[in-house]
Amino acid sequence: MNAADTRAEASAPLSKTPPVAARKPIERTHHGDTFVDQYEWLREKESPEVVAHLEAENAHTDAATAHLAELREQLFQEIKGRVKETDLGVPVREGDWWYYSRTVEGQQYAIHCRAPIADPQDWSTPQLPEDGSGLPDEQVLLDSNAEAEGSEFFALGSFDVSADGTLMLWGVDRVGDERYAVRVRPLANDDSGDSHPDPAEIDAPIDTPAPPPEETIEGTAPGAFFDATGRYIFYTTVDDAWRPDTVWRHEVGTPASEDVKVFHEPDERYWVGAGLTRSRRYIVIELGSKITSEAHILDADDPTGEFRVVWPRREGVEYSIEHAVLGGEDRLLVLHNDGALDFELADVAASDPLGERRVLVPHRPGIRLEDVDAFASHLVLEYRREALPRLAVARLDGDPAFTELEFDEELFAVGATGNPEWEQPTVRIGYTSFVTPSTVSDYTVATGDVRVLKQQPVQGGYDPADYVQRREWATAEDGTRVPISLVHRRDVTPENAPTLLYGYGSYEHSIDPGFSIARVSLLDRGVVFAVAHVRGGGEMGRDWYEHGKTLTKRNTFTDFVACAQHLVDTGVTSPEKLIAEGGSAGGLLMGAVANLAPTLFAGILAAVPFVDPLTSILDPELPLTVVEWDEWGNPLGDPQVYAYMKSYAPYENVTDAAYPRILAVTSFNDTRVLYVEPAKWVARLREVGAPVLLKIEMEAGHGGVSGRYKAWQERAWELAWMLDVWGLA
Repeated sequence: MNAADTRAEASAPLSKTPPVAARKPIERTHHGDTFVDQYEWLREKESPEVVAHLEAENAHTDAATAHLAELREQLFQEIKGRVKETDLGVPVREGDWWYYSRTVEGQQYAIHCRAPIADPQDWSTPQLPEDGSGLPDEQVLLDSNAEAEGSEFFALGSFDVSADGTLMLWGVDRVGDERYAVRVRPLANDDSGDSHPDPAEIDAPIDTPAPPPEETIEGTAPGAFFDATGRYIFYTTVDDAWRPDTVWRHEVGTPASEDVKVFHEPDERYWVGAGLTRSRRYIVIELGSKITSEAHILDADDPTGEFRVVWPRREGVEYSIEHAVLGGEDRLLVLHNDGALDFELADVAASDPLGERRVLVPHRPGIRLEDVDAFASHLVLEYRREALPRLAVARLDGDPAFTELEFDEELFAVGATGNPEWEQPTVRIGYTSFVTPSTVSDYTVATGDVRVLKQQPVQGGYDPADYVQRREWATAEDGTRVPISLVHRRDVTPENAPTLLYGYGSYEHSIDPGFSIARVSLLDRGVVFAVAHVRGGGEMGRDWYEHGKTLTKRNTFTDFVACAQHLVDTGVTSPEKLIAEGGSAGGLLMGAVANLAPTLFAGILAAVPFVDPLTSILDPELPLTVVEWDEWGNPLGDPQVYAYMKSYAPYENVTDAAYPRILAVTSFNDTRVLYVEPAKWVARLREVGAPVLLKIEMEAGHGGVSGRYKAWQERAWELAWMLDVWGLA
């Protein structure tokens, strides 16, 4: 019996013999290196043998976790009991309407609505009904529950209403592959309160009461929108590798077959998207690789005209644009990294973007500028300092200097959200922390007053004062200080406590402190929750990201191990009580640390895990491969990159080690991380006797199942597994 067998026997004996995948060797040779892949045959998605194996994995997982059924139901009821099931989101003003979504007890999906604005001069957000019902004279625009009828999976990808409020478009994915069918519907444009016709009665286009099926725009990416006139719809489609690469213009009321291709990007490294500036002055096409970007603009008064380039692309230069009116002149705000590692904010003449460049916010090392929003009377800047997001506002009628908004918690996340109107005198702010539920406020620019509009209700007696959050710092093996954010109950002394350590560390994506209703079920059982802000993420600026990608990617993994070791060394927890969790690229992190430090963890949860990265990144025909070369390197053309990726690829580095209990969760229809990666990884782990389970959602995508109750059940399932690992089941 090897060490892994001993660990498996000591943890939780499986109630059923796990399925064993057949070994069918396939050789992969690159740069003089040959790897024999025994499980690549699992990639054949349509193969009955593959489907049967995946179903056997699910059956085994069901049997191995059957003893947790009662706990899962208890956790689900706890989550459900803390949620106000019939509730109303904060309305957003756009045009003559307040737009909002609401939920109804017992229904999986949101209902999208609007209500007329009583006084155009009054920007005050209306008082929200305490019972979660709609506003007076409500119009139901889209009931997602009705739309989802008969579908195991349902996701809304586009949702837009024309500027005059008479047309609506929405895009639906019913499989989980992130390809959406867009439809158009006419809306009643009065305050009668009458809702729209039933979806079955009217689809696109608007001038025929019962359009033929071909009038629907199929196969779009998220983000379709109306132009400023409402006559045209701009949308993006994807290529065979699921890369958004082409922008189209659709004239409302005409067949989709007549749509006009307005832009196509042939370079497979670039993703393409389009949108309308807040001012509705310009239509913008933005395209970018992981390290280079380019923007094209078109005067909104001429939607059938030719787009023009703002700054021609230059390798390694990233920028984004926003339209502003400064000193009575149309200007483009350009947030860029041309000679500015953490980005600089400049502005240029919209009529001559290659002309004189004025610096509004200079580059400051360690302060990463992330976004800028322009309004008629003010600008809003979002940036990151000391591993936390920040928000600052500048008035255009006086001192143009940005003033940072201050908050009194040690850890928090803040951002501007739901601000579509050019003339609005307020900034809608979203704020949260590990202990503060999501809070939406309006900041009045002229006075600096803040009005809290709504805080996420948490039922069952939740009191933020019962919990405490803090920041600690681990020391990586190269001496780098790595931030860790922690939260636990105030009455729990974190000494050898069950601990969940979460990590991601890729694409400059930051894991900021945020509230979770489901997490309360862990905290109230004495669990400490922590986030390791490892390199490869964006928490500490662009340099933090640069030192956790391509040929420095191993820093992501060793940083996480250092954070885990710090929690052990400081007595917060012990290897017998420490669980690691991560998803997608964070799932790669989980697979890597399982190989690097298997005895440091009691359990590892890897969601949609990117655990066979070398196989995927070597194949340019697979979805998303070429666009990923800037993040991971190109192992196909560079032997150094190949050797480096092979040194950490989880699937290829499984050894005869004492692995902790591992749970891999994936989705059959995921187009970002294919199900085959965790399926192969689990099969390989089984060879060495690792105690591993695989759970495959057969009707889901990269984000998992759809529907809020299904999502709560899914999280309850995962939490029950964790509690079982901790011995708290």
